[in-house]
Amino acid sequence: MNDLTASLNPVLYAENGYEKLNAFINSEKPSKIFILVDSNTHSFCLSRFLQKIGTDIITEVIEIEAGEEFKNLQTCEGVWNALSELEADRKSLVINLGGGVVTDLGGFVASTFKRGIQFINVPTTLLSMVDASVGGKTGVDLGNLKNQIGVIIQPEMVLIDSDYLETLSPQEMRSGLAEILKHGLIANENYWNKVTNLAELDLSDLDEIIKDSVDIKAEIVKKDPFEKNIRKTLNYGHTLGHAIESYCLTHPEKNKLLHGEAIAAGMILESYISHKLEDFPEAKLQQINEVIKKMYGKEEFSNEDISRIKDLMKFDKKNERGNINFVLLKDIGEPLIDIIVPNDVIDKAFEYYLTN
Repeated sequence: MNDLTASLNPVLYAENGYEKLNAFINSEKPSKIFILVDSNTHSFCLSRFLQKIGTDIITEVIEIEAGEEFKNLQTCEGVWNALSELEADRKSLVINLGGGVVTDLGGFVASTFKRGIQFINVPTTLLSMVDASVGGKTGVDLGNLKNQIGVIIQPEMVLIDSDYLETLSPQEMRSGLAEILKHGLIANENYWNKVTNLAELDLSDLDEIIKDSVDIKAEIVKKDPFEKNIRKTLNYGHTLGHAIESYCLTHPEKNKLLHGEAIAAGMILESYISHKLEDFPEAKLQQINEVIKKMYGKEEFSNEDISRIKDLMKFDKKNERGNINFVLLKDIGEPLIDIIVPNDVIDKAFEYYLTN
C-alpha cells in the first residue's frame, strides 16, 4: 500500500493489486459481484480482468454505452434497475472496470444503491488511473454540465494495471497526459520538466510517472478530502476547460473533445490569466503554450463560442456566492485558489490562445 494513500484508500499496482483484490473478496465474501464495464472495456479488458480473479461467488457483468454523453442519471437508472433485477443486496460488491466515466458513474451508483454498497475501481485509461479513480469523487453530468450530481466517498481499493493502456488509442493516451501535466504545474517544477518529455518515454517509464502522479494527487486529497481549500488546486485548467468540454459536447459543429484535450486548452488560458493577474513568468507561459499545442494542437473558437463558454462557467462547482473562482499560478508549483477574474482578461486569454 502506498503510504500517501493509506488514509484514503489503498492504491495497488499490477500483480500485487490482484492478490490483494482476491484476498479482499475471500475475506469479505460478498453475496454477489457485479462488474460494471462500458462497451469498450467489455471488449478489450474484461477477459483479462476475469482471468486475474479467482472466486466461486456469482459474478454478473453490467454494460453501459461508452462516452461522456452517457454519463447521466438515465444511465444510472439503467444500472440501478439491473442491480435490482439481478438481486443485488447490501452485501454485494461492485467492481468498476473502465475509464473515468465508468469509475465516476459506478461509484455513484454503488454509493446510493440501498444506501450504499462496497465498490472497487479498476481504471483502464491513463486519465482514470491518475485522476478519476483516486480521491473519492463520484458523479454524473446534468445535461451538458459536468459532474453536477455526485458524492465524495472512497472505494474499498483502487487497482492500477498499466497493461490495460495497451488497448488505448493515441488520442486517449494524450487525454490522460493532460492531467499528468497539470500535476506538474501545480506541484513541482522538476516533475513538470520530466513529464513534458513524455513523448520520448515508453510504457515502463509510464509506470513510474503514474505512481508519481497518484502520489501528488493523494497527498493533496489527504490534506483536504472534501475540497475546502488546497484540493481546489487540482482544478487548475478546469474552470475554462470544463466549460469548453461541455460546450463542445453538445455543439453540432464542434469536435467532441476528450476531457484531457479540453483541460489542455484550459491550462493555456489559465496560465495566461495567471501571467496577467499574478505575474506568472512570461517565459514559462510561452513554454506551457508550446508544449501543450505541440501535443494537442489548437481548437478554433469564434466570439459567439467564447461568449457561450463563459456562460457555462457559471455552473462550475468551485463557484461560491455568485462568483466564478479560478485556480491560478504564481509560479510552477505555487498555485493560488479562489481568484476572481475580470471578464476582459478572459477575453484576452482566448485572444492569446488563438493567436500564439
